[in-house]
Amino acid sequence: MFHQKSDTAWRLTPLAVSMCALVCSVPALAQDVGSRADAKRPTVSRAKATSPNATINLVNMLVKQGVLKEEQAEALIKQADDEAYVAREAAKGATMRAEEAAKTAGAAAAAASPPGTKHVTYVPEVVKRQLREEIKRDVMAKAQTENWASPGKYPEWAQRIRFYGDLRARYEGQFYPTGNDQGGAYNFNAINTGSPYDTADANVYNAPTYNASQNRDRARLRMRLGADIDINDQFTAGIRLASGDSNSPVSTNQSLGTTGGNFSKYALWIDRAYARYEPWNELTFSIGRFDNPFWSPTDLVWHKDLGFDGFAVQAKHEVAEGITPFIVAGAFPTYNSDLNAGINLTNANTGQYEKIPSNDKWLFGAQMGVGAKFAPYSALRLSAAYYDFTNTQGRQSSLCLVVSSNDVCDTDMTRPSFAQKGNTYKSLRNIFVDPSSAGAPTAQFQYFGLASQFRPVVVSGQLDLGEFHPVHVVLDGEYVNNTAFNRSAITAVAVNNIGPTVAGGPPGVYDGGNQGWMGRVTVGHKEVKRLWDWNVHAGYKYLESDATIDAFADSDFGLGGTNLKGYFIGGNLGISDNVWASLRWMSANNIAGVPYSVDVVQFDLNARF
Repeated sequence: MFHQKSDTAWRLTPLAVSMCALVCSVPALAQDVGSRADAKRPTVSRAKATSPNATINLVNMLVKQGVLKEEQAEALIKQADDEAYVAREAAKGATMRAEEAAKTAGAAAAAASPPGTKHVTYVPEVVKRQLREEIKRDVMAKAQTENWASPGKYPEWAQRIRFYGDLRARYEGQFYPTGNDQGGAYNFNAINTGSPYDTADANVYNAPTYNASQNRDRARLRMRLGADIDINDQFTAGIRLASGDSNSPVSTNQSLGTTGGNFSKYALWIDRAYARYEPWNELTFSIGRFDNPFWSPTDLVWHKDLGFDGFAVQAKHEVAEGITPFIVAGAFPTYNSDLNAGINLTNANTGQYEKIPSNDKWLFGAQMGVGAKFAPYSALRLSAAYYDFTNTQGRQSSLCLVVSSNDVCDTDMTRPSFAQKGNTYKSLRNIFVDPSSAGAPTAQFQYFGLASQFRPVVVSGQLDLGEFHPVHVVLDGEYVNNTAFNRSAITAVAVNNIGPTVAGGPPGVYDGGNQGWMGRVTVGHKEVKRLWDWNVHAGYKYLESDATIDAFADSDFGLGGTNLKGYFIGGNLGISDNVWASLRWMSANNIAGVPYSVDVVQFDLNARF
């Protein structure tokens, strides 16, 4: 691009001039001379002067070399000065607008922030991302725990509670044939839970009796509401409230129109309250008040709704395909003496007052059995159980002076706190007769206790034939024998369940017994859950007076208790999902003692939720 002369002077070729023109374009000149905007407009002589600016010097050099004319150089410098001035003014305006915007934003932030607020003018992006992730994790963890970020979901603790319940409306009719002995139908439960009965009263019609002659009907309601609670993987708990006329252990039915009538409100009872520990699926420990832990296919011995108070352990283990032995054991207080019995007696040896001894009653039970599944829907189950009711038999008191119904004897607490009917009773009080009364009638205020001890053995079985599943044929059977029964001892003290007196012969004697059995066949769906599900059943029951304790037996057949025999039929029909109707007919007769028969019909409308 350059050619050297002999005198070593450099001279620009036309190509060099063109490149210089490109390099020294107007924008570059504008930048170089921007600082000279306030000076006077350049002249030719000024272009010839020496300048500290390299670009101006280059223009002057081009003029000296003759590449540019002075007029061209002046025009270039003027154009550069003008554009530099415009650029500078635009920059000033932008700077002023930015300062005003910053002042406005600062004022707004100051107005929006309370005193003492500190502002961070700059947070590194990596810190921002870290903060966002930490906040997101914390918020999502809380949202998942409490479920407030999921519409329609309950908090975690609420999901561990499962509510359930059922409602039953019932019509019940009671029909008595002629020939029942109303005078002999003593209601020992009314006596033992109230004032003692004066057996010396010549007017026997004052004795409490249960109805044995008047047909009755009643509308009844049963309501139960419960909750199962998962505490953790091994512990659960349960509670249930239920309706009921009283604290009867075998009925949660509430007869409508009672408790004063006139639409009076009804009571609720604690029907279940328990804790359960299940370290693995085959072993369970229960404590509190819970369902019957013993397998019982019928209500021969245990009423189907009976709750057990106490402690129980249940274990099972499959030893071969379809073969599962099981075992159940438990201890249950059936009566606990008041810590302050409220009864003072004089000790014959010390002459001091003291409380009568306690009489806690217990049930101890054990059951062993095995279940066998021999087809997809068919199974067989068998079991044998032994139960021991301790301190349940009534005991005769020491010699006791009784002059009014308020007096107390030392074995009064051995009487049953609840009973239905059927068991054999004996007098508890050994009442002192004042010899100075000279034959005048002396009050005999008596309580009554159970005449027999109870240690029943129960054998149970169920055969489920499911060849036509979902329709099944189920055969249930149960047998009970009270191994503690002593006929001769009971005969000596019994005050009921005595056979008829033969005219001109000796008085009747005790004719109760210690055995019972029941058989039933059911055809249809095993459980009625959906519309048009159905089943029908028929069976026969025979339960002698002292085969088991009447307080815990079925409360419907014969209107409750033991010493009953007869047949029953019934059926269930689903009329909607979880809603079904039931109809039962039960015909019962006394086995021993005075004549007693009753037919009971029940029509139910049931709902489950």
